[in-house]
Amino acid sequence: MNATARRMTSLGRAELTLLGRNKNNLFIALLMPLLMIFVLRSSLGQMSTDDLPGGMAGTTLIGGTGMVLVLVVYMGLVSALVARREELVLKRLRTGEATDLEILGGAALPSAAIALAQCAVLTVGGALALDVPAPRRPDLLVLGLVAAVLLLAGLAAATTALTRNVESAGLTTLPFFLISAMGSGLMVPRDVLPDLAASLTQLLPFSGVMEFVRAGWLGVGDTRELVTAALTTLAWGVLTVFAVRKWFRWEPRR
Repeated sequence: MNATARRMTSLGRAELTLLGRNKNNLFIALLMPLLMIFVLRSSLGQMSTDDLPGGMAGTTLIGGTGMVLVLVVYMGLVSALVARREELVLKRLRTGEATDLEILGGAALPSAAIALAQCAVLTVGGALALDVPAPRRPDLLVLGLVAAVLLLAGLAAATTALTRNVESAGLTTLPFFLISAMGSGLMVPRDVLPDLAASLTQLLPFSGVMEFVRAGWLGVGDTRELVTAALTTLAWGVLTVFAVRKWFRWEPRR
């Protein structure tokens, strides 16, 4: 194991230990996604199954996968990074050997691992309990999950610039959660939106990766739409890197 991987693993292990001591973050990471999936299934129950390309169960699993990623990686990581910043942990880490990227990557490892594990449980549980076929294009699903984790980790780091303390993290992360839930296919499938709205929501930050998740589960997806989804995700990734480099704070505001 090279030095970079060793340092990131050590940081990730320490972050996981701290996560286990924080009841709020632990609730967000482990229980909130399950609750939101029940809410999602209830909301989809109001729609006609003819409007749901993957059926009730398939649409629930697709939206639930996105819900897990947003709640665990994005919202959980914003709280974790802000807490470490306010405790001066990030500032102290910068005095050591770890680079900025290693520090941020190590902090994101537990959230990413928990989210991917829950997505795996959803996939297996969906196939066994909900009688949903296994993902027809697992390569696209895995690509979407990896891209989602990277993008959401960057967006979380960028959002900390607007988050003064841990208590305000719920407010600063709420806009992205609501926009993604209503426009990127988490709670409301984009297929049921009017044509103009569907075209506009295609440009939202999380819509690109959700297109890959959807294509991975259902095995459908126009090549042109997947290319558009990839370009949209890449564009938001570039913007996110720029925002983190310019506005991310390593110590509390004075």
